[in-house]
Amino acid sequence: MSQWSFVAAAYAVMLGGTGLLLAISYLAMKRAEK
Repeated sequence: MSQWSFVAAAYAVMLGGTGLLLAISYLAMKRAEK
């Protein structure tokens, strides 16, 4: 059961990092347009 909590944590970190990277790149793109 502990391995599933580790898998869930790994997925959460991966998705969070991907979302953060997308948000940063999106904000940088919007800022560069002006």
